[in-house]
Amino acid sequence: MNTTPIKLSFAALTALAGFAFVTPAALAQPAVTKPAANKPAQKCMSALTAFDSRLQKDGYWLHGSGYGYGYPMYGYGYGVARLPASLTSGSSAYWRARPGYEVRTLIASANILAQRGDQKACESLLGSAQDIYSTYTADLRKGKVPPVDVSAWRRQQIATAVAVADADMTFRSDQLMGTGVVNPQGEDLGSVDDIVMDPQSGKIAYLVIARGGIFGFGENYVPVPWLDFKATPGNRLMVLASTKAVIDAAPQVKEDQDFQQDEFAAQGQKVNAYWAANLTK
Repeated sequence: MNTTPIKLSFAALTALAGFAFVTPAALAQPAVTKPAANKPAQKCMSALTAFDSRLQKDGYWLHGSGYGYGYPMYGYGYGVARLPASLTSGSSAYWRARPGYEVRTLIASANILAQRGDQKACESLLGSAQDIYSTYTADLRKGKVPPVDVSAWRRQQIATAVAVADADMTFRSDQLMGTGVVNPQGEDLGSVDDIVMDPQSGKIAYLVIARGGIFGFGENYVPVPWLDFKATPGNRLMVLASTKAVIDAAPQVKEDQDFQQDEFAAQGQKVNAYWAANLTK
């Protein structure tokens, strides 16, 4: 039996910890009291949540389930084709830059600082993200680009989704990561957090769906068989014939969890059996 560790988390990096033998003398040393952790900066966390809600409602930021922050198409979900010619010329910053990535990174960084209790630094990064977003929306209004009816856009996307096994397109990891997952009724089920490869075939076996939590903290991770998904054109959304209740009850994994090959096979059987019995036909 091959016991080479198989990473369940394909895209994420896993930290390696070193171990050492503890001597009796070391055990006799008095315990060092760790400083108490700072309390989260609740004011800035509330402001981050409000800003995220604004992004989802404005109609200028199509990002599926709300977890992707505009990733991956040049920032804002519109893509170059949706922007007016004045904003997509070779001289325009929108042509090569990905300001949506900047906003997403700033929000994630601000949230980390808020979790650590650094109110001032969190507010500074949030302010930068808001400035970038305000510049973007001002440019769209100047170019007379109307906001999108997000619900209608989502319905249109879902109507064009095809099974990944039948899709006449490629799937890149940078497109899949962060993509919103919805059901055929348009309900948010989460977002793609990770990609799991089959150690035998080398093909995609599962997408790990992150759901719950706030800005990546306190999320649950649910592996779902790759072939159970449909994809919309451009991989803007992944569609799964399920419900929130079904995915909440599904087998979960830990973030960046590793498995030996036999453990991977056992976990795979459990996951496959669950989804075979609970996927809506």
